Amino acid sequence: MASIKTRRRVVGLVLIFAILAGGGFAFKDSIRSVVDVITGAEYSGTGTSAVVITIHAGETGEDVAKTLVSAGVTKSFSPTYREILRRNAEFFPGQYQLKTEMSSATAIELLLTGGTRVETKVLIKEGWRASQIFKALSKTYGVALSDFEAVTPSDLGLPSSALNLDGYLFPATYAFVPGQSALSMLKAMHQRIQQELSDLGVSESKAHRVLTLAALVQREGRSSADFSKMARVFLNRIDVGMHLQSDATVSYGVNSNTVSTTAAQRANDNPWNTYLHAGLPAGPISAPGRAAIEAALIPAAGDWLYFCTVNLETGETEFNATYAGHERSVAKWRAWMTANPGWK
Repeated sequence: MASIKTRRRVVGLVLIFAILAGGGFAFKDSIRSVVDVITGAEYSGTGTSAVVITIHAGETGEDVAKTLVSAGVTKSFSPTYREILRRNAEFFPGQYQLKTEMSSATAIELLLTGGTRVETKVLIKEGWRASQIFKALSKTYGVALSDFEAVTPSDLGLPSSALNLDGYLFPATYAFVPGQSALSMLKAMHQRIQQELSDLGVSESKAHRVLTLAALVQREGRSSADFSKMARVFLNRIDVGMHLQSDATVSYGVNSNTVSTTAAQRANDNPWNTYLHAGLPAGPISAPGRAAIEAALIPAAGDWLYFCTVNLETGETEFNATYAGHERSVAKWRAWMTANPGWK
C-alpha cells in the first residue's frame, strides 16, 4: 500500500497537470519548480550550513551547476542547470559563500548579485623586491613560486632597459581570483603602475629612470616626509660627479637584506653597485609607491650631498651639505647601532 507521503505527491502532481491543461503554461517555470520540490529533485528552503564554492575562469553554466550539486548547495543537476539557462546567467570567477540545501533559484540569484563573493586579498608593501612579491602571491593564491619566477620583462612588455621585474609592479592591495595565472597577476600589477605613471604625466621614455630613482628613494627612506630630500641628494651627487654610494643598491646587487654592507659587498662588481659605478643603478631595486615616484619627479630644493638615518627605529634622518656634517651624523648612527645590537 502506498504511503500517505507518496499519495500526497501523486495528488499534487495530478493537480499541477490539471492546471497546465487548464491554461497554466504561462506559469510553467514556477510550476516546474514546484514539481521538482514535490518529486524530491529540488530543495525548497534558503539553506542550512555555510559552504564555499569556487567558480574558475572559463567555466560554463554546466560546470557551475555540477559544482553547486557536488557541494550540496542544490539538490540535483537538471533543475539547477535549467535555472541557469532560464536566467541566461554569466558568472564571474571567484569564491562564493552559500549554504547547503538551497533552492536553485536562490543559489543562482546569490551568485549573480555577487553579495556572497569571498575575496582573497594580498597586500604588496612599498619597498618590496620582486622576489618578496612573488612569495606573497604564491602563498596567498597557491600558485607555484616558480611560475612567478619564470615571468620575464618581455612577458610584461617592459623596456629593454629593464633587467628584471623590480620596480615595475605597483605596491597595493590586490584581490585576485582562484585559478588566475602568475602572468595575469603580474600583468595586472604592471598595468597599475603604468596607470600611476600616466596620471603623473611620466612619458614611456622616462619611466625607467623615474622608477629607478623612486625605487632607490623608497628603499633608502624611512619616512615619506624625507623622500623628496633624498631624491635631491642623489640628483645633486650625479650633478657634481659623485658616486651615489647607496648601501641599498649594494645590498640589492648581492641579494642581501641588511641595512649596512661589508667592504667585500661594496667591492662586488654588479650593475647596481653605486659605490663602483657612477649615476643611478642599472634599474629599480624595489617597488616604489606613489609618494616615492612623486619625490623622484619633484625633488626638494637644497644643496645636500649626504644623508644618514641616525635612528633606525624612528627613522630619524639627517641631511648635510658637507662631509664634516655627515661624519657627525654617521657617529650618531654608529652610537645608536652599538646601543641596539639587534639591528643590521
